[in-house]
Amino acid sequence: MNFESQSDAFSLEGKLALITGGGAGIGFEIARCMISSGAKVAITGRNEDKLKEAVSVLGSSASYFVNDVTRLDTLEALVSKIEKDLGAIDILVNNAGINLKKPALEVTDDEFQNIVQTNLNAVFSLTRTCARRMVERQKGSVIMISSMAAYYGIDRVVAYASSKSGIEGMVRALASDLSKYNVRINAIAPGFIETNMMKTAMGSDPDRMNKALGRTPMGKFGQTTDIGWAAVFLASEAAGFITGASLPVDGGNSIGF
Repeated sequence: MNFESQSDAFSLEGKLALITGGGAGIGFEIARCMISSGAKVAITGRNEDKLKEAVSVLGSSASYFVNDVTRLDTLEALVSKIEKDLGAIDILVNNAGINLKKPALEVTDDEFQNIVQTNLNAVFSLTRTCARRMVERQKGSVIMISSMAAYYGIDRVVAYASSKSGIEGMVRALASDLSKYNVRINAIAPGFIETNMMKTAMGSDPDRMNKALGRTPMGKFGQTTDIGWAAVFLASEAAGFITGASLPVDGGNSIGF
């Protein structure tokens, strides 16, 4: 594909992105970077106060919709309302997710199912809902948020790792199904990124923090902007021939010794 300028290739001008869990952390930064690249964004989450605060910072290009992605029966109405209010969804970022740090033998069935419901079942259901419309329009980009936990074994996160490994398989299967309709499916696999959630987890487990840094060749934790700009790239026409890929944004952690 030919572009008049480099900026055209990476521009998201005129596009609408739906970003789940967009009120804070990585989701918020993806929203900010996409707005900086010309997109309008719709962010979702369960906490309306957090969403309101996020939109007040993001500005007039951002809107919010209160939604719990685990309530699968609400997702069709959510997407219909967003498209009625704002227009066609061009980009879907499945960012919402939860974790559970617990020895595997102590994880209950309900705890395991709760993680899978949020991180895998809801992702498929929302993706299917958006992708049906994208297929009709013959264009769209879906970005999943994967994890290092899907790349190698990490103790005490069996439910989370299982859900993110499922995301990796889903990306490949959906890309095989949908790419012929010009709907691209890709994932970003963040390494250890400095969010409040990560700081809390690592602060209570210094051995884990040192282990994470020790196997990261760049020797530092990533920033939320690193994920935000990677998402802009995958959503843009610059990545127009990329589908079924999982992009590690991890300072080399996934290949570190």
